[in-house]
Amino acid sequence: MTPSARRPVQALIVVDVQRGFLSGPGAVPAAPAVLHSIGVLLAAARAAGVLVVHLQNDGPPGEPDEPHTAGWELALAAQDEEPVLRKTVDDPFEETRLAELITAHGVTRLAVCGVLSEFCVSATAAGALERKLEVVLPHDAHATYDVPPGPGGPGVPAELASRAAEWALGDQIEIVAAAAGVAFSRP
Repeated sequence: MTPSARRPVQALIVVDVQRGFLSGPGAVPAAPAVLHSIGVLLAAARAAGVLVVHLQNDGPPGEPDEPHTAGWELALAAQDEEPVLRKTVDDPFEETRLAELITAHGVTRLAVCGVLSEFCVSATAAGALERKLEVVLPHDAHATYDVPPGPGGPGVPAELASRAAEWALGDQIEIVAAAAGVAFSRP
């Protein structure tokens, strides 16, 4: 990991930062720390006037992100000019206007943060890479749950599962240690 991003990014994609995943008994283990880091990214992106897009997952009935429940609400509010795109699949490029927004704003390099590391965060980063966008992933600004033991194998602590999700994205993404190491600039 590098201490800071090599070059500024032009947009911030905030993935599924919803109350059901980040507060109460169903919160990811790193919820307080990851919320702080995402707050750092949001403040920097807003100060630079770059595109900030919030993704909001519509989960099935009974899940923490079931639409129009307390858990479905964003844990960090979007500002009026920040689009909130609802989705039902891991990769938001499949069913939202995320690609249109990125193209319309001239973005070629973006940062991704949020939950869950191995699902929607990873799929968002991979979807951006498929579209030839450069991706920066701050290590302290994404999180997941502990992986329970499986048949014949031990469980995996959430911190290691998040790191494995980064690793699985390969060397096409730029991983930085901390959200504070990400600079923003308009395209």
